[in-house]
Amino acid sequence: MKLLKSAVVATSLALSLSSFSTPTTAEVCLGMACMYNKMTPVEGINATVEQTRQALKAIDDNASEVVIIDNIKDALKVSKEINANDKVDRNRQRANGYLKKARKAVRNDDLKTATEDLREAEQRFLALKGMISLTQADRTAQQTHMLDR
Repeated sequence: MKLLKSAVVATSLALSLSSFSTPTTAEVCLGMACMYNKMTPVEGINATVEQTRQALKAIDDNASEVVIIDNIKDALKVSKEINANDKVDRNRQRANGYLKKARKAVRNDDLKTATEDLREAEQRFLALKGMISLTQADRTAQQTHMLDR
């Protein structure tokens, strides 16, 4: 009876999981990262840079501290969507460090340092695009055809 019960559970689990896996999602998604992320890495980079620019604009417009910190927090949240590979992730974390430094500077009313840190973070996030295209080229260069194996 225990064997029958576990077989029924395993079968129902396999059938329920296979019903969600369709060929259309397999064509669109190119890896495990697609299951968890809502954006492609390039879209995530663009969204993060846009949030960083909004924080810079808020500083230039002499907005309140809360508004600037909210923009920086939004940039930090969106940056989590950038998931291409380990190299990109390490550099994303370094760029996030500049966002955190800027947030700390805003809390200490040092807007000049915050502006410099936000500009550095923006440049570092923009540099991630080059790393992604480089890794795509590396992937195609490393692929071997079925006949060559």
